[in-house]
Amino acid sequence: MDKYVCTICGYVYDPEEGAEGVEPGTPFDKLPDDWVCPVCGAGKDQFEKE
Repeated sequence: MDKYVCTICGYVYDPEEGAEGVEPGTPFDKLPDDWVCPVCGAGKDQFEKE
């Protein structure tokens, strides 16, 4: 699965690890539309494939 990086703060969403409130194994495109970066609060539209 692809990792995605926040273009604002550099946080990397790794689907293998998940995130706070997100189960490991959840692909980026399956995250809720209102999901935000856990570090800076940027929306999904601020992430790019790593």
